[in-house]
Amino acid sequence: MSICSTSTLGRCAAILAAVALTPATVADAASRDKRFFESVAGIWKGPGEIVAGKYKGTKFTCNLTGLAAEGRETGLKLDGTCRVGVFSQPMSAVISNKGDGYKGQFLDGADGKGLDIVSGQVAGNRAVMGINRAKLNGAMVARLDEDDSMNITISVKVEDQMIPVIGLKLNRQDVAQASND
Repeated sequence: MSICSTSTLGRCAAILAAVALTPATVADAASRDKRFFESVAGIWKGPGEIVAGKYKGTKFTCNLTGLAAEGRETGLKLDGTCRVGVFSQPMSAVISNKGDGYKGQFLDGADGKGLDIVSGQVAGNRAVMGINRAKLNGAMVARLDEDDSMNITISVKVEDQMIPVIGLKLNRQDVAQASND
């Protein structure tokens, strides 16, 4: 006995075609995401500025190293420092694919002095990660402009609007240049 009768054959064919294509589509998306994180792995340096809030106008410089997740995992581990004047602050992040989105944390997560990554997606040369700390919700957008230039914007949600609070422009460093800095 067939699960598809003659009257529903067209609909069954469409459903079977969609089911057959779904694993490839999911695999393709995972592969695209993995390629994005591999493309942003490396040594990055650049200036940033707090553009809203209590510390508006504060300028800083970051030196960061990103390592793409290995094997079948998709994501990124980021370590380094950001400096304001003579003061230096360690900076770290872990972003990992978890099912249909991304999870992770900046610094020690929302339970400490950092933020939780609660969602995310990658599209082309851009990753958007949902961030959270207590009642603060927002997004971190990382856009790879070229192979050697990346813009990062962190925005927070105020009422129904996303307000940019931090902007960062990073340039990829080659290993020889990075070791001289």
